[in-house]
Amino acid sequence: MRAVQVREFGGPEVLVAAEVPAPVAGRGQVVIGMRAADVIFLDTLLRGGWGQEFFPVQPPYVPGGGGAGHVLSVGEGVDPGWVGRHVVARASGGYAEQVVADVDSLVEVPAGVGSDVAAALVHDGVTALSLFKQAKVGAGERVLVAAAAGGAGSLLVRLARGAGARVVAAARGERKLALARELGAEEVVDYSEAGWQRRVEAVDLAFDGAGGPLGAAVFDTVAEGGRFVTYGTSDGFTEVDPQVAEQRRIHVHNPLADGPPDHATVRELLTEALALAERGQLRPFIGATYPLERAKDAHVSLARRDTVGKSLLII
Repeated sequence: MRAVQVREFGGPEVLVAAEVPAPVAGRGQVVIGMRAADVIFLDTLLRGGWGQEFFPVQPPYVPGGGGAGHVLSVGEGVDPGWVGRHVVARASGGYAEQVVADVDSLVEVPAGVGSDVAAALVHDGVTALSLFKQAKVGAGERVLVAAAAGGAGSLLVRLARGAGARVVAAARGERKLALARELGAEEVVDYSEAGWQRRVEAVDLAFDGAGGPLGAAVFDTVAEGGRFVTYGTSDGFTEVDPQVAEQRRIHVHNPLADGPPDHATVRELLTEALALAERGQLRPFIGATYPLERAKDAHVSLARRDTVGKSLLII
């Protein structure tokens, strides 16, 4: 079968299309024929060798964390009724025509939802919905979403607006700011401009989807007694001085420090995200799609911050 491999750690050029053996489902597993594979910024970091203490992958490996398609076969102990069903799942090696997934990670895709939408929600939908629930967004609150035109950020804008919040969207460049306005942001700010945070009226809650120095600037926009949720890693983790947070009575939450959620939690959140998508309440903005062999181009676009919305590989 066709797949894309990382032959060695490095830049986008190390992504190489190859013929590899088709996977075989083991006990409690299924093989999925992929229609759409998720592409997230984390994939680009792992390709470069980042995060070995959290994600111990070694070349050669097939990148990607899941997607959507139809079940082709099942392993021992799995109901054969899964064969042929349209599913979405988190699974390693997503940049391929077929992947193996644990049966307890599968979520059936509703009839009104396509593989592209399902794949776009497999990570960012779960992340956005989880953060939204944990932050307890209230009607009338001022909520800043940084990286508002990204996969998770764009969904957070929709969710916060749906809850009646007044959304301030921070993004880079007019193209991304225009999308944020379309998604319902009441205010927009270009965070590529020096001192942007000083032009933002204090917010009750900020979602930091950027990380690094930019995340520190996002923290500065939070009002005394507010909440700061950080989940971005594009420029490293956001470092917040605990004493400053305590003095300003700002609750800081970093879900990445808690480790990945378990299968049951992911399934519950993904099921809810798909149901919202079917009702038209949580539709991801898919800004870029590529054939499998052009995974390199997807990574280049993400690294340059050119991608607006979600990136997918269509297989």
